[in-house]
Amino acid sequence: MIVWLNGTHGVGKTTTSALVQRLLPGSRILDAEKVGETLMDVRPGLPETDDFQHWPPWRPLVVETASRILEWTGGVLVMPMTVLVEDYWREIASGFAERGIPVRHVLLHADQAVLRQRIDDDVLMTPSDFRRSRLDPYAIAYDGWLGREAEVVDTTGLTPPEVAQRVAELVTDGNGP
Repeated sequence: MIVWLNGTHGVGKTTTSALVQRLLPGSRILDAEKVGETLMDVRPGLPETDDFQHWPPWRPLVVETASRILEWTGGVLVMPMTVLVEDYWREIASGFAERGIPVRHVLLHADQAVLRQRIDDDVLMTPSDFRRSRLDPYAIAYDGWLGREAEVVDTTGLTPPEVAQRVAELVTDGNGP
């Protein structure tokens, strides 16, 4: 199974993924951003873009990488990664479906003021214009397809362990993954 933790920068995907991984026995974390980083290392560089998700190879490579890991290890992959473009999500989800891999698409959500504050206060990732620039596209996706498509966990008033517990409960439905 894939537990895809979606949400914009500052919502807590990385923190939540580590906590969820501890709650789901036999699970592992795969950050799909690493696939994008690999593509960014191609020399000479690939066509200029503001987001590696726009490169056509990224989406099938994410599916292939996750599929191969699950084939090898079994269990659950927790994948923290923002995907705001509906067509990209459909391509990824279809790729997993074609391989018979169930996906729980969990959206970690918070209101815009909370997100801005979290980005500004983040000492590990540090505030950045890039992270702030993703807030408006997130709001548009949330109000459009994303808020309807995913299982939403509102993180606004929750601690990271509380968010992880809610995600784990969603994923297990009380019966284990």
